[in-house]
Amino acid sequence: MKRSTILLVAAAAVALVLPFVVKDAYWVNLAVLALMAAQIGAAWNLVGGYAGQASLGHAAFYGIGAYTSTLLLINFGWNPWLGMLAGGLMAAILSAVFGWSCFRLKGHYFTMATIAVAEIVQIVFTNWEYAGSAVGLSIPMDSQGLRAMVFSDKVSYYWLALALLALTLLATWLVERSFLGFYFRAIKDEPDAARSIGIDIARYKQVALCLSAFFTAIGGSLYAQKELYIDPGSVLSTALSIKMALVSILGGVGTLFGPVIGSVVLTVIEELSRSSFGGTGRGTDTVIYAGLIVVVAVFYPSGIVGWFKERSVRRQARRDGASAEEARAAAQATSALAAPAHESTGASL
Repeated sequence: MKRSTILLVAAAAVALVLPFVVKDAYWVNLAVLALMAAQIGAAWNLVGGYAGQASLGHAAFYGIGAYTSTLLLINFGWNPWLGMLAGGLMAAILSAVFGWSCFRLKGHYFTMATIAVAEIVQIVFTNWEYAGSAVGLSIPMDSQGLRAMVFSDKVSYYWLALALLALTLLATWLVERSFLGFYFRAIKDEPDAARSIGIDIARYKQVALCLSAFFTAIGGSLYAQKELYIDPGSVLSTALSIKMALVSILGGVGTLFGPVIGSVVLTVIEELSRSSFGGTGRGTDTVIYAGLIVVVAVFYPSGIVGWFKERSVRRQARRDGASAEEARAAAQATSALAAPAHESTGASL
């Protein structure tokens, strides 16, 4: 059995056993936050990693998902599960509008355009009285349980977050192994060659963005149900968009489990900065994020997953009797295969 398979089975076992072993609500909540960060990171990875379109405006889709499900629940009595689906569909539809304008730009200009779109959406919700303006919205606790998606314990939210992450990873896995995955990689690595063989680049960029927006919005809906309160600052901030991107970049952009690894690291950093500095250290985690982007871009362009692959290839080459130079060359070749996915994203960032 391959080492990667063993690690995957072990990680799945830990995730399933964790709620039965850990009883402290603080640590369970920390695990929920890590799972939710992994889920939105995996959603961002569909367009930012596989298709190579570095968006820093994904908080717009996250917020649209949160506000859609919350408004439908408060004003029309919709079931939160239907509201979650409606939020995902609304974000996917609006992503077509955003993509139509933003995909006319490339590189840094595309990234800046996505930031501008997210800022516009945040301003709209901040001044929209129907959506609570800057005050925000609170979800009533009239009923609890799975149907209402409101629970008094953190463990139930853990299972929801884990299920949503598994769904997003399954969708990513299916895309990765379908023609869409090949098209996305071609668009990211060799757009001119992709165009020459008849791939409609604009169309498939839009497909990637729609899929990414859908799953990002579902994550926003889950956040709203967990916190029972949303406002523009919590679900539409630029810092949230940066976190979505960094989760994937740190773990391994364009890889299936990179966002999961990145989310664990970033969630730990967030909690350590809060516990160490408290209110006086607000923004410390953002500074650390910026430092991590620099370190990863310079020293580990393929992220943590790429670094592990490089070490594995080097170890295997030595085991097979290759010289130190041959092992180093094999590891560098492996890193080079993963690097283009990050470099194209990093160039836009």
